[in-house]
Amino acid sequence: MPTNRDIWHWQEPRTAWKGVGIYHVTLTIPSREPLLGELVIPNNDPKQARVERTELGDAVLDCQRTILDFHPEIQILQYCLMPDHLHSIWYVRSHMEHGIRYAVQGFWRAVKKIGRAYSYIRLSGGTMDENYNLSLFAPAESRDNPLRGRIGEEEYRHLDPIFTEMPFIRPMSHKGQLQNMIRYVQMNPQRLATKKLMPGFFRVQEGIEIAGRMYRGIGNAALLQAAKYVPVHVRRTMIDEAMHGDNTRLRDYMNGCVLAARQGAVMVSPFISDKEKEGMVVLLAEEHPIIYIVDNGFGDYYKPSDGLFDSVAAGRVLILSPWEYDPSKRHVTREECVAMNQMAEEICSL
Repeated sequence: MPTNRDIWHWQEPRTAWKGVGIYHVTLTIPSREPLLGELVIPNNDPKQARVERTELGDAVLDCQRTILDFHPEIQILQYCLMPDHLHSIWYVRSHMEHGIRYAVQGFWRAVKKIGRAYSYIRLSGGTMDENYNLSLFAPAESRDNPLRGRIGEEEYRHLDPIFTEMPFIRPMSHKGQLQNMIRYVQMNPQRLATKKLMPGFFRVQEGIEIAGRMYRGIGNAALLQAAKYVPVHVRRTMIDEAMHGDNTRLRDYMNGCVLAARQGAVMVSPFISDKEKEGMVVLLAEEHPIIYIVDNGFGDYYKPSDGLFDSVAAGRVLILSPWEYDPSKRHVTREECVAMNQMAEEICSL
C-alpha cells in the first residue's frame, strides 16, 4: 500500500506526476491586465462580489471544459475565474500515461491560441467575422487553427499569446488541504473586493523601524502604539514534558497567552511551532490583535492566508518581515526561527 510520501513525491525537473492526486492549477496573465473579466461589487459589499466574464474569459473556461475530452481521468472539482487569472482544482482519478504536466501543457497551448486570436481581434479593430470567433480555439490540445491558415505563419507568430507563462501546478498532500483550497478558490472575488475597498491595510508599508531593525509590513501599523505586548513562544521543554505525560506547564502557558490577549495585550510571535499555530487560531477566532513576524518578505501580489485575511481587513493584524521577498524560499531555517523569536522579544520591550 503506497504511503502519502510515495503518492505525493515532488518530481525532478522535466519529469511528470502520473498517479492519482489532486492539484491546484493557476493560469495567470503575466501582464496582470484584467482581460478575463471585471470585478463587480454590488452595494460596496465584498460578500456580493462577482466577476463578469469577458469573451476571452468565457473562451478560457470553454477550453478548460474540453480537457475532459482528451483526459477523461481528470475531474475539475472547483474553479474561479478572476480578472487576470484562473484558479482550478483538478482531480486525477486514475493513472495518467503522460502525467498531469502533459495535460496542463496541452491546456496552456490551447489558451495561447485563444490569446493570439484575441490579440488579432484587438489589432484588427474587432472586425473578425463570426467564422473566426474565439470559440473556435477553445478545444484543449486541438490542432485545428483556422487563424494561422488565414493570416499566415509569420504574422500569426507575432501576435501576443497573452498567456506567456506555464500554469503553476501545486499538488495537495495534507489532511484538510483540499477543503481549505476549495474555500480559497471560492473566496477569491470577495478577497479582491476587500482589498479594493480597504487598500490601506493590504498595501506593503516600507521602512518600519523597531529597536534598530527595519521591517516591511502589511496590516495595521497602529498596533505598534499599543500599551502592552506579550510574546508567544512555546518552549521545547514544555513540549517534551507534555509528550511524557505532564502537560501542566504547556497548558498553563497556552491559557495564559489567551488570558493576556483578553486583558488587552497585543500578542507578538512568528507562530512557528504547531502549538504556537494553535494559539494563533484561538487568538484570531476571538478577534484579538496580533503582530505576526514572517520569514519571507512580500511579493507584488501578496495576500494574507485564509485565516489571516479577514483579521487584516478588520485592522487586528500587523504582519512584519525584515527580509526581502524570495520567490524560491520554501523552508524556514533554525537560525531564522531564533532570529524571529528575538524580534518578538524586541517588539514586546517597546
